[in-house]
Order: sequence, then C-alpha cells, then structure tokens
Amino acid sequence: MLGIEGWKPEWHHDAEALAATHRHMFVRLIGKKLRSSWLMWDVAERGWFADGPVILDFGLSRVEITHRKFDECAITWDQIDTTLPVDLYEHFDWRPDPHAALRKARGRPLRAVNVLERTTPADWRPRVLHAVEFLFDGARLAIYNAMDENGITDVPEGELPAAHWRRVHVA
Repeated sequence: MLGIEGWKPEWHHDAEALAATHRHMFVRLIGKKLRSSWLMWDVAERGWFADGPVILDFGLSRVEITHRKFDECAITWDQIDTTLPVDLYEHFDWRPDPHAALRKARGRPLRAVNVLERTTPADWRPRVLHAVEFLFDGARLAIYNAMDENGITDVPEGELPAAHWRRVHVA
C-alpha cells in the first residue's frame, strides 16, 4: 500500500475497537521516551505527504499511524523499514522529525495514550473516530484525521474544546 513494502494496515472506525486491538502494545510503551519520528516526504513537492503513515520510534517498538476517509484509522507495529525506498512514483522518501510538534515530543517519556472521538447529534453517526493522542511529560501530540489524510498537532490539553469530544483511554 502506498508503495511501502510490507505495510499492511487494518482499518478501524470505532475508537473502542481500535483501543482494544492495540492496548497490549501501547502498554509496553508507557514510560519509554520517544526516540524519533518519521514522515513520508514528497521530494518533488518539498513537503510532507500527509497520506502516508506517521511513524513514532520508541526504541522498543515503532508505531505507525495513518488516517483515511472520514473516520478510519490504522495502527501498525514495526512493519515499515524507513531505510527502504518508497516505490510510489519514484519521488517519495522518509524524513526524520520534520514537524515541529514531533520534535517537541522527542526525548520525553510517554505517560498515556488515548483515542479521541468527536460526538455528534446525528443518529446515524453519534461518534466519529478522530485522533490518536499521546501524552508525554511536558508535551501532547495528536495524530488526527484531517479529512482523508493525517494531521499532527501539539495543541495543549487546556486549549481543546470542552464539548463534543470523548476520550477512550488506551494505556
């Protein structure tokens, strides 16, 4: 998928199911420091290719997160080798720590992981999977659905909207 050898994402649109599937892996990362991060880079456009997975390297494991469509998220573990070329149109590469929010979290111990959902008044879709949130000592990082691609933010907890959000604790 996306020209990434060996990467086989399994998509979820339910926060509880996503949390349950990956809880045993995230628990192992609590207390570990974020060593580095990797983003798929569009060399021709000189920027982040936000459709590609966001990789967080904790030394013990690498977690790979990506979003697509309106509310789908896939988390994989240690499937992507960033030393291998991306075989998609021949102008993609991996770049370490290119986003300021990722650099701010680097070197900090992980305290908690949550899945964030937006709550809506719609009967057909009362909850929408939105983000995977990482709380570090002194930093917050969220990999979120930016409408069919990934977004990254480090907006502090205190600045998040108080209404229409639900946290599902993972680890």
